[in-house]
Amino acid sequence: MRGNFYENERVALFIDGANLYSAARSLGFDIDYRRLLKVFREKGRLVRAYYYTALVEDQEYSPIRPLIDWLDYNGYTMVTKPAKEFTDAMGRRKVKGNMDIELAIDVLEMAEHLDHVILFSGDGDFRRLVEAVQRRGLRVSVVSTIKSAPPMVADELRRQADDFIELAELAPLIARNPSERVTRPAASARDAEAEHDDAPSESLMRSA
Repeated sequence: MRGNFYENERVALFIDGANLYSAARSLGFDIDYRRLLKVFREKGRLVRAYYYTALVEDQEYSPIRPLIDWLDYNGYTMVTKPAKEFTDAMGRRKVKGNMDIELAIDVLEMAEHLDHVILFSGDGDFRRLVEAVQRRGLRVSVVSTIKSAPPMVADELRRQADDFIELAELAPLIARNPSERVTRPAASARDAEAEHDDAPSESLMRSA
């Protein structure tokens, strides 16, 4: 994995869940969140790992809930908020849940306790956030991909970051073993956490 890390630097992960999921899906793999945490714990002093996602709260059962519960119990700090449902012009049901503000606030509040921010997102709206954190003396690495078509990372964000970590190159270290995927119907998402010692697959959760 490319990127500059120092043994004693204080590191935190800020994961835009929907953005990372889309990037990994575009590269054709599922993320093993236990392995992801292990990789960055070995790179420095991992202070915190934040995961941001929106939830549709009026559903009887949220298909992504098993993943969120697993992350919450296994080293991640979960930041969620209610998603908004709407119907587009074609009559299709859509869910909107932007977590940019929550992520930006947490990065700025944590800045004094960190040396290195790892941002898992390709969203160009974060360029000013990266710039603000750099002015405080922190280094920022962005994790996304240019290997997809189209690329998932905004050029302005990639240019602003101190380092860009290509998700495709990180994949061998954090990809879920395909044999661990749950292949039964989507309803089995409810049982995914109980069946696997590892984190449930986010692709399963989001396709349920």
